[in-house]
Amino acid sequence: MSHNLISRRRRTLVASATIALMALAPNAQASGSDQDVQKPVQDKASNAQAAQRNADKTITVKEQKKLIRAAKADESSIAKKVGLPASQSLTATDVVQDADGAQHTRYQRTYQGMRVIGGDMIVHTDAKGAVKDVQHASQQKIAPASTTAKVTKTAAVRTARKVAEFKATDATSELVVFATDKGDRLAYDNVVKGVKKDQTPSRLHVVVDAQTGKTLASWDEIHSAEGEGIFVGTVDIETKSSGGGFEMTDTTRGNGTTIDLNNAQSGGTVMTDDDDVWGDGTMADPHSAGVDAHYGAAQTWDYFLDKHGRHGIFDDGVGVPSRVHYGDNYVNAFWDGQQMTYGDGQDNQNPLTELDVAGHEMSHGVTEATAGLVYYGDAGGLNESTSDIFGTSVEFNANNAEDVGDYLIGEEIDINGNGTPLRYMDEPSKDGASYDCWDSSIGNDDPHYTSGPGNHFFYLASEGSGPKTINGVDYDSPTCNGADVEGIGRDKVEQIWFKALDAYMTSTTTYPEARDATVRAAIDLYGGESAECAGVESAWDGIDVPANDFSCTTDGGTDPEPGDCTSLTLSDNGTLTKANDYEYEPGSTGYYTSSADGTHSACIDGPEGTDFDLYLEKWNGSSWVRVASSTSSGSHEEINYEGAKGSYSYVVQSYRGRGSYTMTYAKP
Repeated sequence: MSHNLISRRRRTLVASATIALMALAPNAQASGSDQDVQKPVQDKASNAQAAQRNADKTITVKEQKKLIRAAKADESSIAKKVGLPASQSLTATDVVQDADGAQHTRYQRTYQGMRVIGGDMIVHTDAKGAVKDVQHASQQKIAPASTTAKVTKTAAVRTARKVAEFKATDATSELVVFATDKGDRLAYDNVVKGVKKDQTPSRLHVVVDAQTGKTLASWDEIHSAEGEGIFVGTVDIETKSSGGGFEMTDTTRGNGTTIDLNNAQSGGTVMTDDDDVWGDGTMADPHSAGVDAHYGAAQTWDYFLDKHGRHGIFDDGVGVPSRVHYGDNYVNAFWDGQQMTYGDGQDNQNPLTELDVAGHEMSHGVTEATAGLVYYGDAGGLNESTSDIFGTSVEFNANNAEDVGDYLIGEEIDINGNGTPLRYMDEPSKDGASYDCWDSSIGNDDPHYTSGPGNHFFYLASEGSGPKTINGVDYDSPTCNGADVEGIGRDKVEQIWFKALDAYMTSTTTYPEARDATVRAAIDLYGGESAECAGVESAWDGIDVPANDFSCTTDGGTDPEPGDCTSLTLSDNGTLTKANDYEYEPGSTGYYTSSADGTHSACIDGPEGTDFDLYLEKWNGSSWVRVASSTSSGSHEEINYEGAKGSYSYVVQSYRGRGSYTMTYAKP
C-alpha cells in the first residue's frame, strides 16, 4: 500500500469544548440571576434530554445512508482533488465519520471503465472536508501494459473451471485490471459456482491473465469452519408472535430469522413453535440447534452495536438469516456473504452451532462490508484473524456460563477428537500448522494458518506475554523477539482493531500495513503518547512485524491525556450502570456556584473500553442550559470553559458501557 500523504502534519485529536449554546427554553440565556437555583434532577424530562444527547452523537442508519449519498455526489470532485487521471474514476462504497466530524471514505476505482481489483482507496478528510491523507490498496498509478485481451473470455472460464475442485454449475467472467505492487495486469475475474464434495457451496474467484492465460490469484467468497455440539444452554431469545403461535424472527435486531433446512441444501422455512418454549438441549428437538444459532446471531449483533455502534453486519439495521440442519452429515458451517449456515455434523447428531463459530463467521460479513480484505496473501490471514478476534470478543461479551470467554478458537467442538481447540491465540503454533511470527514469506499459505500472527498480536496486546490464568484457562504466550509485552486490556484492543478495520485497512493490507492501521487507530482513540499506542507497537514488535510508515511518536497527538488533569484538585466520583445512564456532579446537589468569572475545568475517567461523555450546564435563571461538552469515543473527557460567575452543573453520561468514574474539576 502506498501512503500518498497530501498532509503529513501532526494530528492533534483533542476533545474540545462545544461553545455553542443549546437552549432548553426558547429565550434561555447563558447568563442571568442565580437566585432560586433549581437542583438538577433525574426526571422524565431530563431522561429524554439524556436520550437525545446520545442520539445526537449516534450516526443512525438513515444518517449513514445520507453520508454515502453525499460521498457519491462528490466522487468526481474527490477524484480531481487526489490527482486521478481522466482514465480513472471513483465509486464511493462507505463512509466512517468520527466524533469530531473527520471522515474516512472508501472508494472503488475503475480504469477505462473496467473494475480495478486491488484499486480500492480510502480518502481521509478533516471536519471541514479538506483532504489529509489518501491510502491506496496497491498503488496510486494504474497502468496496465495493454487493454486488449489476447485470451478469450471462453478460454479464461475454461481455465477457471479447471482450478475449481468441484463440478461447476455456473461460471461468469469479467474483464478487469488486477492491480498489485508488482504491476498491473489486464485480467479476467472468473466466478465459478458449485458445491464441493463435502457439501459446502462455493463461489470461487479465479483471476486469469488476459495476455498469457496464467492464473494470477484465486479465492473463495464462502468461508467455513468445522466442529460439533450444542453449547449455549438455557438462554433468552427474541421471537415473533405469528398466526396463533411463534416464529424465530428477532424483531429487536433487524428481523433476523432462523431457518430450518430439514437437511436439504436450499429452501427451508422459518422455525415455528406453539408455546414459545424452544428446544430441549438435544438433537431430539430440531429447535435446539435453532436456539444456538438464533442466540449466536443476537449476541453478534449486540456485540457490534454495543461496542462499535454498528447496526448489524452491514450497518444497515437489517438482520441476517441463520440456516440450521443443512445437508446430510455435513460437518461444517459457513458464511456465504448473506447468511450463516450450520450443518448437523457427524451422523446428523452434532450441530455446529457454537457461539464463537457464529461470531467468527458473521464477522467475515463485517470485514466484507468494511476493509474487504481479499482471501489471499497477508490480507487473507488478516481476514481470518479478524474473524477470530471478533468471534472471541463476542464470546467474552456474551458472558455465557456454558461457553465462557477464552482465547481458544472452537474449543467446544473437539474438531481434533482429543479435546483440543481448533486454534490458540496465545501461541498459534500449538495447533501444529499456524504461525506465531510474521515474515514476508508466509502469505502463500492457508489463511487459517497465516492468521496466527494476527491472533498472537491480539492476545499479546490484550493480556501480555508470559504465564497467566484467565477464566480458568492457563496461557503462557511467548514473543518472537524475546521481549516482555504488557497488555493494555482486551476491550481497548477490540476498539483499536475495529477502528483500524473500519477506517484504515484496505482490501490488500499486509501485516506491516495492519501495524500502521492499528497505530493510527490507537492515536485516534487514545493519543500518540498514550500507553495504549505504545502497547500496540510493543505487541507488533513481539510477533516480528516491523515499524512501517506510522509510529506513535512521529504521528501522534492527544485525545486528550489524563496527565493534563493533574492540576485539578477537586474531585467526585460515581457509577453509570448502562448506556444512557447519567449523573449530575458535583456532590449531592449536582451543581456548584462560582462568585467570579473565569475558567471552569473538568476531567472524567471511566473504565477502559467504555465511552463516557461530559457536559457542562449553566443556570440561566429559569433552566439549565448546556454551554460545553466533550464527547470523544473513549472513556476520558475534558472541558475547559470560560464563563461568567453563576451556578454550573456537570453531566456525566454513558454512551456505551458501564462502571465507575472519577471526575476532577476546578472552578473560579
